[in-house]
Amino acid sequence: MAYTIADLIEHAVDLMPDRVALESGDRAHTYLELEARSNALAHALIERGVEPGDTVGLYSRNTIEAVEAMVAIFKARAVMVNVNYRYVESELEHIFTDSGMKVLIHERQYSPRVCNVLPSTPRIAHRIVIDDGTDTPTSIPGETDSVIDLEDAIAASSSVRDFSTRSDDDLYMLYTGGTTGKPKGVVWRQEDVFRVLGGGIDWYTGEPIADEWQPAKAGAAGGQLVRFPIPPFIHGGSQWAIFQSLFAGGKAVVYPEFSGARSWEIIARHGVNVVFITGDAMGRPMIEALDGETEYDTSTLVSVASSSVLFSPAVKERFAERFPNAVIIDAIGSSETGFGGMSPVVKGQSHMGAPRVKADPSTHVIRADGTHIEPGTGEVGLIARTGNIPLRYHNDPVKSAKTFVEYDGVRHSMPGDYATLEADGTITMLGRGSVSINTGGEKVFPEEVEAALKAHPQVFDAVVVGVPDDRFGHRVAAVIVGRDGARPTLDELNVVVRQGLAGYKAPRSVWFVDEVKRSPAGKPDYRWAVSTTESRPADEAL
Repeated sequence: MAYTIADLIEHAVDLMPDRVALESGDRAHTYLELEARSNALAHALIERGVEPGDTVGLYSRNTIEAVEAMVAIFKARAVMVNVNYRYVESELEHIFTDSGMKVLIHERQYSPRVCNVLPSTPRIAHRIVIDDGTDTPTSIPGETDSVIDLEDAIAASSSVRDFSTRSDDDLYMLYTGGTTGKPKGVVWRQEDVFRVLGGGIDWYTGEPIADEWQPAKAGAAGGQLVRFPIPPFIHGGSQWAIFQSLFAGGKAVVYPEFSGARSWEIIARHGVNVVFITGDAMGRPMIEALDGETEYDTSTLVSVASSSVLFSPAVKERFAERFPNAVIIDAIGSSETGFGGMSPVVKGQSHMGAPRVKADPSTHVIRADGTHIEPGTGEVGLIARTGNIPLRYHNDPVKSAKTFVEYDGVRHSMPGDYATLEADGTITMLGRGSVSINTGGEKVFPEEVEAALKAHPQVFDAVVVGVPDDRFGHRVAAVIVGRDGARPTLDELNVVVRQGLAGYKAPRSVWFVDEVKRSPAGKPDYRWAVSTTESRPADEAL
């Protein structure tokens, strides 16, 4: 036995076989059913030549079958490749080729796109298709790969748990598109990623657990928690919300599509206790729907947790007002660091400015030379994590050398996020350096300006980028979705911005759009925002 994803889930199966593990609509699978189906699917993968360390792609929305596929891949000791279902064919070709996947598991509706890419990705010899209710053909004339329906693959394979012994060194890989560039795989040892994202280190004390059975035993001894991870499973945080639930015998509620109002219907229907979201991209439409005319039963909700994407002060405060007795959490982290810290949102407490969190003991703010920044100086440094960190980027030694850096014999993961270390030891997050704006020698981080803009009552969504300026090199620009078509002036916007930020951070130009383009996980598309500013004159400029 080891600290691997499959072992930790199997412990829960052994202690709580009859509990419901997964639920969606009227469908529900117990832990015993999850075990049997994922065992059979793992055997189907092995029968198709998958060996320990091989990569298997998963190209699906949030479904029960997608969770079963994830579990099966880890049971077979393979490495899962999360495929973004919004990728165009060139991006699919890159991730299929870069990962070297042997088998692809995908929803039927994506078959045409997959088939168009297959001639350029000859390593994919087998496909397993998840039925999604569409009648899309799964293959094309002359296709050479083997295709089988997921239910047929499960029915034809053994459901016995008889796999090779797993190791803490078994790998987990998360492909991340980041804010720029092609998708890249972040490679972890499974024990390391479990420690930072799966509950292997106590979230509050920072102490590692010493017994691999601890999550399952704790779950068996207590009541069952119902979790609803809303972001797509292409997002690492959502994957680990599922895994945490399965490690502890919880019930995970999964649905493939998101809307603010629909989320509250799901919460009421399934008696959800814990909701996981990615910042404003999900939080704002949810709280807007909750403040509408329809009444929803939210009596079972005890916690809302957000991570990885800006959860603006204005939206956090609305959640705190609506749920004064619930725990509202804003956490930081990335694909390269895992969990980095969190802060509770308290009703009536000031939440102005950039996110500020209590960091865990392995998260630091350092200078580019590896020296640590002293608390309370206001000096801007780089977020760095030590201890349980990734091994590398897949197939990218140059990027790996820049991100995973050794100082004084200690490996650090430094993905490029800037922050300040406050006098009380908390960390104020500023944002990713790759999208920062240099205006007249001053560095402006978009996220803190976006958070300030969203405090304006007429701003529904906003993305901030730099645009060329003859005098300052670049100036701060805002791309904004107005509430109900509103178009506040720059003066009106900047009155709000300057309440919490220095004047040089205030936008000097604004473009109004109908919708901000974001990734399925809620991250803003800064390349799209820049192209928007280049496509036409600003609606207003100072």
